[in-house]
Amino acid sequence: MMGQQEENILKIAVLVSGNGTNLQAILDAIDHEIITNAEVSVVISNNPRAYALKRAMIREVDAVCISPKNFKSRAAFNEALLDKIQSYAVDLVVLAGYLLVIPKIMVDAYPNRIINIHPALIPAFCGTGYYGLKIHKSVLESGVKITGATVHFVDVGIDTGPIILQKAVEIREDDTPEVLQQRVMKEAEWIIMPKAINMIANGRVTVKDGRVHIS
Repeated sequence: MMGQQEENILKIAVLVSGNGTNLQAILDAIDHEIITNAEVSVVISNNPRAYALKRAMIREVDAVCISPKNFKSRAAFNEALLDKIQSYAVDLVVLAGYLLVIPKIMVDAYPNRIINIHPALIPAFCGTGYYGLKIHKSVLESGVKITGATVHFVDVGIDTGPIILQKAVEIREDDTPEVLQQRVMKEAEWIIMPKAINMIANGRVTVKDGRVHIS
């Protein structure tokens, strides 16, 4: 029976470039059974100084750094990254603040099995050049009253894959990009990323004709 239960566990690889707050939200959600039937098998970063790697080690999760700087070409790096992910036989790849573009070979290897968290309401403030504080700075400069976060599947485009979940966050008059970034994380990202993973782990998410269907 135990072997059967283990087979049903969704194995996750989390890719991250920095502090790893979304990774922490995922790990905490698993601990508190907000996410069920899932486990983080490996955390991979392109940045050897990423605090996310320490977060993984504290939880006794494999922490691996694979940096493009250590390879002669981006193609060689892409192949090494894919090989490492495949070595863990994961079912889902989660981009939690991963700042590198996911190569086509990985999208092809994991169709509708790579998800990303984007700190804005796609299709607004997304695509090439929209990452980190740049997103929140652009949001404030635009004068919009609402922002938020989006969890979506990853395809070969930039922030163009099918949307799974979104959550809105109100903008306040005294917001700075830094303050807004923190509130979007707390009020949206840390909520909808675990929720999306839990739905996927429990078979509630399917993609048909390029659209997400939730049961």
